[in-house]
Amino acid sequence: MRHKFIHIICITLLVTGITACTPGNKNTAEKRYTFNNILDIAYTPDTLHRCYGWFTDAGSWMGFTLPEKENWVNGFCGPFSLDMFRRQWMAQSAVTVGFSQKVSDTFVPDSTCYYPGELYMSAHSGNGTITQRLNFVNASTALLRIEADKAEELMLTGSQWGKNITVSVEQNSVIARHPSGESVTVTFPPDVKLTGTDNNYTALIHTSKYPVNVAISFFTSEKEMTVGLQNLPNLLNNPEKALQANAERWEGYLAKILRTDMKPEYDRIAVKAVTTLISNWRTHRGGLLHEGIVPSHAVGYFVGFWAWDTWRFSAGTAKFDPELAKNNIRAMFDYQQPDGMVIDCIYTDPSENNARDSKPPLVCWAVDEIFTHTGDTAFVSEMYPQLLSYYKWWYQKRDHNHNGMCEYGATDGTLEAAAWESGMDNAIRFDDAMMLKNDGGEDAWSMDQESVDLNAYLALECKLLKKFSGLLNVSFDAPDYSNKVADYFFDPKLNFFFDRRLKDSSFIEEPGCEAYTPLWTQIATQEQVDKMLPMLQDTAKFSTYIPFPTIAADNPKYNPRGYWRGPIWLDQTYFAIRGLRNYGYHKLADEYTLQVFDRLNGLKEGAPIHENYGTHTGERLKAPHFSWSSSHLLMMYDDYGK
Repeated sequence: MRHKFIHIICITLLVTGITACTPGNKNTAEKRYTFNNILDIAYTPDTLHRCYGWFTDAGSWMGFTLPEKENWVNGFCGPFSLDMFRRQWMAQSAVTVGFSQKVSDTFVPDSTCYYPGELYMSAHSGNGTITQRLNFVNASTALLRIEADKAEELMLTGSQWGKNITVSVEQNSVIARHPSGESVTVTFPPDVKLTGTDNNYTALIHTSKYPVNVAISFFTSEKEMTVGLQNLPNLLNNPEKALQANAERWEGYLAKILRTDMKPEYDRIAVKAVTTLISNWRTHRGGLLHEGIVPSHAVGYFVGFWAWDTWRFSAGTAKFDPELAKNNIRAMFDYQQPDGMVIDCIYTDPSENNARDSKPPLVCWAVDEIFTHTGDTAFVSEMYPQLLSYYKWWYQKRDHNHNGMCEYGATDGTLEAAAWESGMDNAIRFDDAMMLKNDGGEDAWSMDQESVDLNAYLALECKLLKKFSGLLNVSFDAPDYSNKVADYFFDPKLNFFFDRRLKDSSFIEEPGCEAYTPLWTQIATQEQVDKMLPMLQDTAKFSTYIPFPTIAADNPKYNPRGYWRGPIWLDQTYFAIRGLRNYGYHKLADEYTLQVFDRLNGLKEGAPIHENYGTHTGERLKAPHFSWSSSHLLMMYDDYGK
């Protein structure tokens, strides 16, 4: 009776011309169907404006979009190849659907929706209504399910295959090959009449039994395709097992992250953050020897794994997908250098990897988050020797005067790479920095300033390494300067934390986000935090419309679009908010959290989560679908009210 009622509602919406999201599965009890249109990814490839994101899941290297209603294609758009080195639409739509005897049939969209882990669309013509659903069943294959409101023959075909794509029909599959070795296959059940046409295909399906299942797959080589095609008949004969696994995976994600005491609009932010992280998940490929998460699938230069990004992503996913979190860490340590260094970033093509610098050390934090949520001492044991080696590397290669306070630096002696190592490429505190040669070897160079955030991170890493050594009953034989960091970097004149120059130990008095780190790592004293509070709460400096910018907003060098010279980065805002919470300022931390949730542009609506945001406006800046912003939004959501 319930299903009949829903069907009546849907027909009423169609008749009255109302566009609405319809539950994408008959099992409407699934939590994901309460989060409709979680992200707006509508884009038809032949339009002139730029595409800003795709639906992808399960670690896949292909993505899809919903067609734009004003430029309708009666099929999901794509797939799109998501690799950094060859990003291309393999087709405008690999599968479009119509009624076979109605050649000039025109479909009008009724409803489209992006649910977590599923795309849904419905359209009608004068001859009936067709609905389609798309779910990833694994990293290579998405399952398309088609239903119609009448038992009439359907015709499926591809629309606008991409440049240099050659289409052939082989048994029950359409194979679209690109000279790069990538290919898309569209595989049908055995009772479909499949015909090759001029670099395209038609598939005729006559059935009274719905849904019709079609497998759309993406392969990176001929060998991979040969193996993959062998598994598709079983999928098409018995799709329910794979669909159930998809549903259970997404239900598991949401069950683990959603609270019962938060407003629905804040739950939506958490779900959007999870959806963003999972859309940036990539399986192992080429030089990426383990699966992991890219910073943003929507921007080509961000399709690789970065070190401190990875530590954040792993900390953020530890609660709802700890295996993905573990493998992302393993991926970076696959390239750990003999001296212990973890390099900046890695790609599918290892020749593109950047070993000129490392990134801020947050990895023990990520491992500890995984341990907290899993109790997995085996993983801690696996990682401990590598973590300890990386920690020691900082003191061997980045402590110019051997006083136990480290500097950011580079293997090639360039200031550019040293700034990259800080993660804050163009930060104001580095404007006058110079490079110094260290005595740790030809690849040992430092900036001529000791950084408070770096040493605060190292203090936390030290604390956690000691925790791990106790868990494993092994020795910790590395430097420990943790109890000196806070006093060393705290300026009693300005009551704030600053970097210090090596030449004369003077403070670099440019108040910025690096000062939040001692609060987050809990190495600051209560007295120091209390003294910092007036500057942190100053609305002209840090207590801005969106709180805690990268530098004080009244600094003459402040630039609202200046990357690390002004805008809001949500990792730094999180460090400040959590830092205040660590020192008893819970009410204030909650107030700042709500400013973030309520004021970031589009966050509670369908806009993607961005790389950074306008301090005074909340406007979205830089890369969309950004993973580390998503990780830290999840952390803020989890911390609120605690």
